[in-house]
Amino acid sequence: MSSHSTPPTDGELGSSAAADGDDHLLTVHGLETVFRTEEGTVTAVDDVDLHLDQGEIVGLVGESGAGKSATAESILRLIESPGEIAGGTVEYDGRDVLEMDESRLREFRGTDAGMVFQDPTGTLNPTMTVGRQVAEAVRSTDPSLSGAEVRERSVAIMERVGIPNAGSRYDEYPHQFSGGQKQRIVFGIAIASEPDLLVADEPTTALDVTIQAQILDLLVELRDEFGMSVLFITHDLGVVREVCDRVLVMYAGSVVESGAVESMFAEPRHPYTKGLLASNPGLDAEAVEGQGGAPDRLRVIEGSMPDLTGAFSGCKYADRCPGATEDCRRAHPGLERVDLDGTDREVACYRHEAIDDIEYTYDHEPRTLSWRAEDERAGASAEATPGVPDAGGGRAGDDPVLSATGLKKHFETGNLLDDLLGRGETVRAVDGIDLGIDAGETLGLVGESGCGKSTAARAILQLHEPTDGTVVYQGREITGSTKAELREIRRDLQVVFQNPQSSLNPRRTVGQIVRRPMKLHGLADADERRERARELITEVGLDERHLDRRPGDLSGGQQQRVAVARALAVNPEVIVLDEPVSGLDVSIQAQILNLLSDLQEDLGLSYLFISHNLSVIEHICDRVAVMYLGELVERGTTAEVFDPPFNPYTEALLSAIPGRVETEDRIVLEGDVPDPSNVPSGCRFHPRCPHKIGDVCETEKPAVHDPGDGHGIKCHLLREEYRDRVDWEEI
Repeated sequence: MSSHSTPPTDGELGSSAAADGDDHLLTVHGLETVFRTEEGTVTAVDDVDLHLDQGEIVGLVGESGAGKSATAESILRLIESPGEIAGGTVEYDGRDVLEMDESRLREFRGTDAGMVFQDPTGTLNPTMTVGRQVAEAVRSTDPSLSGAEVRERSVAIMERVGIPNAGSRYDEYPHQFSGGQKQRIVFGIAIASEPDLLVADEPTTALDVTIQAQILDLLVELRDEFGMSVLFITHDLGVVREVCDRVLVMYAGSVVESGAVESMFAEPRHPYTKGLLASNPGLDAEAVEGQGGAPDRLRVIEGSMPDLTGAFSGCKYADRCPGATEDCRRAHPGLERVDLDGTDREVACYRHEAIDDIEYTYDHEPRTLSWRAEDERAGASAEATPGVPDAGGGRAGDDPVLSATGLKKHFETGNLLDDLLGRGETVRAVDGIDLGIDAGETLGLVGESGCGKSTAARAILQLHEPTDGTVVYQGREITGSTKAELREIRRDLQVVFQNPQSSLNPRRTVGQIVRRPMKLHGLADADERRERARELITEVGLDERHLDRRPGDLSGGQQQRVAVARALAVNPEVIVLDEPVSGLDVSIQAQILNLLSDLQEDLGLSYLFISHNLSVIEHICDRVAVMYLGELVERGTTAEVFDPPFNPYTEALLSAIPGRVETEDRIVLEGDVPDPSNVPSGCRFHPRCPHKIGDVCETEKPAVHDPGDGHGIKCHLLREEYRDRVDWEEI
């Protein structure tokens, strides 16, 4: 159990307790929610039982489509057409929410229960000031308050959820706040009535790990202060371990396992729970050892969520379960209470006693694109073997395949009049970075949103014209290249973006999308392009039937595979991967990470891997560069960067990873990344640094300290006169 949380009492760990007569704050029994579509009736929530006790946080986890959000919306009666709550009860304080009239339902939602959604931008009204939106929630709780009292209470709420200078920011609009601040405001609106129940639906999914840590701390503080019960919905198992007392695992609309967090993470009893944990690189996942120095592969859950139209004769998970038997396919298992060393658990599996014999595997089938070997450009890199990093960030004895030196990208703000009057500002998005990527290696680039990672990548690819500095590809400087020269170079330098939905043309078929780069670069004739597309789509784990489908017909993971296939189509040497697994379910994330590792091992590719997920970076990268406010503050091999001594910013990023350190030892950074148009003097991190040592940090730029092994750290603490000021702890 999280060190934040209050232990649940004995006998209250299983979800069937919802019907055992105990006095719970919320009791859900037999809940069923359906969506009637042209294809049939989708049973999104199927006979769900759960309960919440006063002051506890219960996690609801599972892949997309498992029914988590539909369960939460059903509890609050927020299901809209074509959805319908078809059965069950939701008892709150002795009354069935599903039977409440509209007046009592409004009171329940406005006073007794609050809800926080994943996207604060979609929750907040962009045309209203944030103060007015908080005030509306305050006024609905107590209509007798005067205008001055409403404002006073609203400002107090904004201060309570951590909005600095709340009084002066009361009349600002949502777009003037950062993502983390907007989510804090949403929490403020939700707690305005001091509710007993809070439903939080993926409240930290889109946030940086540092901002996520702030929001999780805020959630626990609010729980402790108001005694709220929290139903916490997420697909991030690390977050569950961090804040939840109990957890329910959902699959295809049903609860398949429930119990205390620490017990379930240590000893999962359902194959689905075991698979989720095994495929998560941040939770000591069971990895399959790589061959020939390649990174370990994650174990994966093959397949996808089943079609929820119609009835199931057996276990819904049987087709994806490595331990399924004929009995599993004949009858659906119900939840069974299991005693594990005095800890209650409920499991819906016929084979839970044999769980240790059920193993997830990963077989690496070598990728051999027949036409890649014919391309002379691929010969050298396909044979490349990563060496030892030297002080310059490259490999000893080899020049990097792609490098940037003194790279800057500045943007000027304001209009023509501002320029004439000297009022424009310079946004220093990238401000003098050096990095190199070697043949066959993966370089990770990490940092919070606003640190300049994506801008740096676009400048390296010449998608943004650099303000200063040089970019060299295979010994040739490419900064200042003509359009014709860039067209040739970009065949070798490809990119995969975070959101495939926005990077794949929705009007084209998958086959057209994969073939288009080949056509643009004049590679092969039409018949050969079709054959190559068939081969590529197979290599990324799809099959030929997907070639005739459009992106909208595919899942998020399938769309990202198409994006990888498109990048491979022109036989590149380097692929820039900009948050390629952000937002994907952990099972799909594992599949994509394994795919990238396989392709690199077999084809000799080099990757620049951009991410804010340090667990993913630690798993897949050979070396790491840490970026803050346009500068690199640390770089080295992955092992060096993830072990002390650290740059304090790196230390804070690692500390914020859920479950990596005890909560009381975690470093929580205050505030957001400063405005890059007004960077702090001296060390740019000094306003947020937990190890700031005085005026030197505010006035002098720190030098890069490199003992000669390639591990460079930019920090005054590494100067000899300050080295004893910090006792670096293992993180």
